[in-house]
Amino acid sequence: MKGTWGSGLGAFLVIASSGAFAADLLVRKAPPPPPPVIVPLYNWTGFYIGGNLGGAWASGTLTDNFTDARFTGNHSGFIGGGQIGYNWQVAPLFVLGVEGMFDGTSIGKSSNTVTAVNGDVLQGSAHTNWLTTVAGRVGYAANNWLFYGKGGGGWVGNSATVTDVTTGISFSNSNTNSGWLAGAGIEYGFTRNWTMKVEYDHLGLSNWTRASSLFVGDTITLSRQINMATVGVNYKF
Repeated sequence: MKGTWGSGLGAFLVIASSGAFAADLLVRKAPPPPPPVIVPLYNWTGFYIGGNLGGAWASGTLTDNFTDARFTGNHSGFIGGGQIGYNWQVAPLFVLGVEGMFDGTSIGKSSNTVTAVNGDVLQGSAHTNWLTTVAGRVGYAANNWLFYGKGGGGWVGNSATVTDVTTGISFSNSNTNSGWLAGAGIEYGFTRNWTMKVEYDHLGLSNWTRASSLFVGDTITLSRQINMATVGVNYKF
């Protein structure tokens, strides 16, 4: 009897301890996952200043209005200069800004000779010495990538010459004329303060006309459109 009671007590203790162990296994939970790593978004807000270099392509017509001789052509050259601006990140994905740019250029070309209606042989040349633009920018920010469009106005320093090869008389004039600007680009922030960009712009210019000394009552008119492709680097304060 005593042995039976002892055996029963032992069995009870074994069952109780097994149940407590099982309950302990059910209560235990896996450790919580580590908190996610939060990568700070790139901040585009601030003033910046930088430089740019690239190429430009001009198409236009130089006209001697007395003889109706026209010199039409496309020509290209290098451009290079600097820009300054300000960006304002109005929301995580949208950036507004304003930018001014000034570049010197090597755009210029002399035309082939043209025989005018009066029999004289004429030759024309046109050069763009510098250009400057002021534009607003609207961009979409994908962290440190910025995809933007821009629009505004521009001013160009032009010079033009018409030479009467027959008589040896030449007339030259220079002028600053204005127009509208439209463009687009991609900018990448590779550090907190330094960015790089690639940009394409079109500058549509108004015509300018000047009195010429080649013939009595003569004038010359220059019309020109300029396309620009540049790469640039900015330092953001």
